[in-house]
Amino acid sequence: MPDVGMPRSLALVGAGKMGGAMLEGWLDTGLPGPAVSVYDPQVSPAMTALAERAGVILNPPDESRVAPDVLVLAIKPQMLEGAAPAIRPLVGAGTLLVSVLAGKTVANLRTALPEAGAVVRAMPNLPASIGRGATGAYANEAVDDAQRAVADALLRASGLVEWVCDEGLIDAVTGVSGSGPAYVFALVEALAEAGVAAGLPADLAMRLARATVVGAGALLGESDLPAETLRKNVTSPGGTTAAGLAVLQRDENGLPALMRETVAAAKRRAQELSG
Repeated sequence: MPDVGMPRSLALVGAGKMGGAMLEGWLDTGLPGPAVSVYDPQVSPAMTALAERAGVILNPPDESRVAPDVLVLAIKPQMLEGAAPAIRPLVGAGTLLVSVLAGKTVANLRTALPEAGAVVRAMPNLPASIGRGATGAYANEAVDDAQRAVADALLRASGLVEWVCDEGLIDAVTGVSGSGPAYVFALVEALAEAGVAAGLPADLAMRLARATVVGAGALLGESDLPAETLRKNVTSPGGTTAAGLAVLQRDENGLPALMRETVAAAKRRAQELSG
């Protein structure tokens, strides 16, 4: 990872699935382990082993805690208020706060952590764990160009990063890409179940459904063509795919309407989490 835009010190609060995935991305792309301190009362054996290998500092004692260049919050949103007193010593005048807490606004964060000035809200997703994540990010007015470069470098270590100018759009990002991998996994489950209903053995139906979605995703990732064009390329007029899509794309209860409802529900829940 280039030196430009990287912090000299970073504190990660919360080392669960998302926090751990982000940390692995930072380490894999060159952030020195000793520059990172991890705070989590229930560190997993895997995280302990990773920290030992990389030299990451786990749960340093209170007397040695100092405000880092970057503080990344990766705890559950509902834990923010309760954890705030322990987090406050990690927020200094020059600290960049990067939050991946769904629904927690900049105002929420600055209420819980009054010392926070520069704040970036980010919404990564689970494929960050394999470097194929999709992250939406928003920076408040206190974030300078250098701090934004730091945040971009950290988030980009896990995949695609898209910046938005309106904080309200982060909740929509949450509904689309933040929660999106679960929708795809649900599609695989549903496709396999449909295969069983059509007469396939369950294990065969799941293998076919899984490989189909993985392959289609890989094709989408490697092609410059829009998704609409790729769909049309595999849909012969009057053929089997066209017959299936006629059901999937019905106006009232087809996939487009269902997906709009799904994303709206996730966005609404993210807004509710702000309190």
